[in-house]
Amino acid sequence: MTLRVTEGEQSGWVVVRVSGEMDLATSPMLRARVHNAVADGRRDLVLDLSEVQFCDSSGVGVLIATRRLIRSCQGNLRLILPAKGAEDGSHVNRVLAALGVRRLFEVYPDAEAAVDDGASPLSA
Repeated sequence: MTLRVTEGEQSGWVVVRVSGEMDLATSPMLRARVHNAVADGRRDLVLDLSEVQFCDSSGVGVLIATRRLIRSCQGNLRLILPAKGAEDGSHVNRVLAALGVRRLFEVYPDAEAAVDDGASPLSA
């Protein structure tokens, strides 16, 4: 399976929807999309990972590098993992938790919650 990355805007946030597999071969595509958004002056970013079926350490590396880049620009990064996935352990959620980095990210159940500054993130 390959990685598919699409981009849109919602309530002033860039929403990047990712589906497929985030691995050594495909993760550079996501990294490039993030860098392009930041180069265009966009600092508030939502990564919708609800359709990611597989994520290896290189995918996690892209997520951590994205967090670092957005923070260095005084921006905001939010991840979307569906509520059911966050509760019963979607693949990305399990990988982030297993590596001890899940707590580094603000996770929301859907795009509406992620772009709502009044919404609370899901607990780690």
